[in-house]
Amino acid sequence: MSSTGTTGHEATGPRGARHGQETADRLLRAATRSGAQLIAEAADLVRGWAVLADPIAGAVYSTPAAAAADGVHAAAAPLEHPHCAQRPAAGAVLVLSPAPTVPPGLTDHVATTTAALLEVRGQRAAELRGEQMRLHTTLIRLLLTGHTAAVTETLGGSRLTHATVYRLSGVDVPTAHEVLWRAVRPSLAPHADACTLLGRTDGELIVTELHRGGDDGRILRLVSRLSERHHLLAGMAGPLPLAEMPSAHSDAAAARHSATPDRRIVPAGSVGASRLTHLLSPAPYARWAGSVLRPLPPAHHHLLLVWLRTGSKPRAAAALGLSAGTVRARIRDLSRLLGADLEDATVQAHLLLALRAPAPAPETGGPDNPGDPGDPGDSRSGPSGSPSGPPDPSGPDRLDRLDALPDGLLESEAVRAWAVGLVGGLEPHLRIALTCWLRHRARTAPAAAELHVHRTTLAGWLTQCAEQLSRNLADATVRAEVHLALRTTRNGPDDPAALPRRGGRTYRRL
Repeated sequence: MSSTGTTGHEATGPRGARHGQETADRLLRAATRSGAQLIAEAADLVRGWAVLADPIAGAVYSTPAAAAADGVHAAAAPLEHPHCAQRPAAGAVLVLSPAPTVPPGLTDHVATTTAALLEVRGQRAAELRGEQMRLHTTLIRLLLTGHTAAVTETLGGSRLTHATVYRLSGVDVPTAHEVLWRAVRPSLAPHADACTLLGRTDGELIVTELHRGGDDGRILRLVSRLSERHHLLAGMAGPLPLAEMPSAHSDAAAARHSATPDRRIVPAGSVGASRLTHLLSPAPYARWAGSVLRPLPPAHHHLLLVWLRTGSKPRAAAALGLSAGTVRARIRDLSRLLGADLEDATVQAHLLLALRAPAPAPETGGPDNPGDPGDPGDSRSGPSGSPSGPPDPSGPDRLDRLDALPDGLLESEAVRAWAVGLVGGLEPHLRIALTCWLRHRARTAPAAAELHVHRTTLAGWLTQCAEQLSRNLADATVRAEVHLALRTTRNGPDDPAALPRRGGRTYRRL
């Protein structure tokens, strides 16, 4: 007799007990094969559909596949689906939608047994998870130290060529690691088109997706939902070739310092990007940047970028995997090479502008053309050129200075319109306070002392500035951009002595 026609009373008799044992045996055999097979068997027993829904990953398993959306919606709003049987299972929710002819007793038995078997599978996976997590962390460290061949051979040969890196931080990182591991279900099976590595080091979660040059966005969606649910901040870099994994790793950390609760995941490509660089005349801009950066070894460009984007040497050291002392020593050496005080706010803004400059356009010409890029006598060539000698230090238009830009570079109407649109609406006291704070490299105490106001007063003014500018002043690259806009629109000295006052430490609104 089919279980379809069995009543609740009959299910309690001997025949019902036999049917219950047969149902449990079928589910147990399916559970020994895979979680997907277990869900499929449950759906067959209730003559309907079954979905294991995860709050982060969505539908983990679904039979049939078309029922995935219905299962996720039922798990999120159970009162709207009273006909569905639901059970918590292994950190997710099992949802069964039986056929109308299936008795409630059978549906309840299938749901309870399936959920119990999912819990057993989850506990078994948890026993192995610690060892697997350590293996993932080891593989990430091998990638960062340049052992890409060993990692790709372990993961399936030459099919995996690129990496996308996410670095997440927050107070709930350990829990987020467990949740993301369950949602991603990472596998190191060879010959896969993509592989996700999850590692936790120094209190942050590192997610590295290895693929063949592009991804379908699945990991990005999971990381985004995870960041919102567990209040994490994340930076993303890539896709980049595996050989550039260290750069992607540090770029992701630099991007994370630009993340806010309103924008929890920030791509590295958007850090430091602004309209200003697109408004500058390309040829003079590229010539100046090439002349400024010529004394630097190319390998140090990335260190400077990370330092300027993170806003501090300790943060840059953490992003680059170096000690803070090493970063300080290297920046001192680079300061000597550049002949500029890299601690000066204006120099930092100009240096970031130079590092973001496009490569100079190749010039065409023959041996008789003095503009030939291969001509060593062309002292105004780009970064790849080789000048015959240093520029004349007494010339009015020196190109190798960081403390002052060449004449006309920021003096176009387009640049001035951009600057006025950014900072033109600030009231005088806010403009003076913001200028002073930026000059002190975003340190509130010395800026407040120079302004002769309390630190709390200055903090309140800075909050007003951020609201009026619609910018995140905690972002070092935003501060550099605002600094240049203030200098471009300056009509007076923006001197703290000119701060409007009305006795004591108060100010007068103009």
